[in-house]
Amino acid sequence: MPIDATGTLYTWVRDSAAAHPDQPALEVAGHQLGYAELIDLADRLATRLVDAVGRPPHAVGLLAARSLAAYAGYLAALRCGATVVPLNPKFPAARNQSMCRLSGVDAVIFDDTGAAQAGAVLAGTAMAPVPLTGVWHAQLPTAPWDGPVTADPDAVAYTLFTSGSTGIPKGVPIRHRNVGPYLRHCVERYGVGPGSRLSQAFELTFDPSVFDMFVAWSAGAALVVPQADEVLNPARFVVRERISHWYSVPSVVSLARRLRALPPGCMPGLRWSLFAGEQLSLAQARTWAEAAPASTIENIYGPTELTITCVGYRLPADPGAWPRTSNGTVPIGAVYPHLEGILLDEHGVATDDGELCVRGPQRFDGYVDPADDTGRFVSYAAGGRATDTAPGPDSWYRTGDRVRVEDGALVHLGRLDDQIKISGYRVELGEIESALRRHPGVADLVVLAVPGAAGTVELHAVHTGEEVPHTEFAGLLADLPEYMRPQWFHHRDALPTNLNGKTDRRRLTAELLEPAAAAG
Repeated sequence: MPIDATGTLYTWVRDSAAAHPDQPALEVAGHQLGYAELIDLADRLATRLVDAVGRPPHAVGLLAARSLAAYAGYLAALRCGATVVPLNPKFPAARNQSMCRLSGVDAVIFDDTGAAQAGAVLAGTAMAPVPLTGVWHAQLPTAPWDGPVTADPDAVAYTLFTSGSTGIPKGVPIRHRNVGPYLRHCVERYGVGPGSRLSQAFELTFDPSVFDMFVAWSAGAALVVPQADEVLNPARFVVRERISHWYSVPSVVSLARRLRALPPGCMPGLRWSLFAGEQLSLAQARTWAEAAPASTIENIYGPTELTITCVGYRLPADPGAWPRTSNGTVPIGAVYPHLEGILLDEHGVATDDGELCVRGPQRFDGYVDPADDTGRFVSYAAGGRATDTAPGPDSWYRTGDRVRVEDGALVHLGRLDDQIKISGYRVELGEIESALRRHPGVADLVVLAVPGAAGTVELHAVHTGEEVPHTEFAGLLADLPEYMRPQWFHHRDALPTNLNGKTDRRRLTAELLEPAAAAG
């Protein structure tokens, strides 16, 4: 069914329910709902939301995870025309409350998991509590909310928060009209429709979760939600639940491989495998390809500000035809055809190795706090020089990522803010990582800049896989200048990950600093 360009996330799901009322829509925590049942549940929950606030809410905080309440609550908020603000029960309560305050939340839905901190999140605020605990679905109003179905594509569908350099989270509002072109692209590209079964490995505070939910629900497919521990054994989940489309961060591959849970051929029925959120190494892709031999693998990339992903690369079916890249990662490929992308050097001039900037219908209109827009948008015309500007219809968003064209495809080289200075020289940590990853015994590896004595900076390399003698690493670094060679090498069974499943560099840096602090 085509996605109406003038619709919203809710109307696209409603249209699927009208076309496929009996098709499975959601399977989570022992609940299995068809489309007609899911829409009915969301519409009746909308009645409760409106009753709790005394009017249709402006924005709804969703303090829930991997539960029926989380997904019904998401749709109920959209039914009321509200902005959804996903919260995370694992976040500190003060951070969740700050996210609510910044986005104007006037009601907070919480499930059994979120109930533990709901009081702290709501304390001292006028936000209405909407508890969905126990057998809440049996206690809803029997009548669906009969208010008008708002279908304003310019309205904000959801607001997600990213880390801010000032310590205050940065709110990223995404409008329905930003999501529509993305969904149309993905539904067609990945052949999603009735009978497809999509995983949901992401937390709702991480924007790829929107792909899982609404690519499925706008096309009549089923969303199948693993519990957190099931994500660590993807093969078991994929086979048991007959998953057709798997989507996760690449770290899941490394964790499953370490647990010996990805033997060759273990996922014969998987059709599509998508990875995003961090660099996908060719070694990780090879492990997954052997485990799911009939699956097409895509590496996709995009910041929250550009609506989930905006660049993609499909690996050839024949591993012998896979590319070789300068840093051992799978290319991110090409900017989506309905968007425009350009690489700019530090002087704002077009280049083949620079910061990726993107514009088009998926680009957001600016942060919740306009002060955060400073330095994030540029004006650029072909052959000219980019200049900073305010967010406008033709401005480009600066991703902050360094990207290079290699053999006609874009390769992600790392964050520009990972660039450091040592002895006055600019150093890209990604360049050091790519040299060390060439060792066949390395599974995953990161290089970190750690404060040393007397204000110096020390480079630490941390790797998983085999325990590699330092002398073997030294041979791989022979072509790098002395100041780019790590002073310390550490072996770990696994690299720590954050709540989104990405490698947690901050936590790893803190762990490396602990022995020095204890010694001091």
